[in-house]
Amino acid sequence: MIHPSAVVEQGAVVADDAIIWHFCHIMPQTEIGSGCSLGQNVVMMPGSRLGRGCRVQNNVSLYTGVICQDDVFLGPSCVFTNVINPRAFVSRKHEYKSTLVQQGASIGANATIVCGVTIGAYAMVGAGAVVTRDVADYALVYGSPARQHGWVSRLGHRLELDPVTKEGTCPESGERYRLDPQTSRLMPMRED
Repeated sequence: MIHPSAVVEQGAVVADDAIIWHFCHIMPQTEIGSGCSLGQNVVMMPGSRLGRGCRVQNNVSLYTGVICQDDVFLGPSCVFTNVINPRAFVSRKHEYKSTLVQQGASIGANATIVCGVTIGAYAMVGAGAVVTRDVADYALVYGSPARQHGWVSRLGHRLELDPVTKEGTCPESGERYRLDPQTSRLMPMRED
């Protein structure tokens, strides 16, 4: 479903079941995966890509180099950049930096993501955060600049890790997680 007010330019690849609402502009050389939904006033620049099942809320611009894997949530008016030192009078298109948002990650309303970072799988970026460096898988970050304030489960619930075992359980799914003390990475625990 593409709203009549949306502009989808020739050369954009859009899955048949994607939903594109009012006043969106989808430029050539963009990709929108199956099951994606774009709220009103979303802009996708050439070279940006959405995997399957992404939800993009109103007023989000995905600039060249922004790649979102499957099941990513982009909150209202979150902002991406693609140049570190922009100047109106200097063309720096050859300096664009890519930003990767990995599977299942969520970015809150009005967050700013500085180019060149990776947002890890199932990470949660709080509303209004300014992300200036990579975010680990399952990390909860917020603030300006964004700092890590804990961990979240795959379903987005804050995890309370046992201080001794470094393990926690998602209250909704029952999935268990363990923080590896050597790598400082949170990993789902496999049920044997």
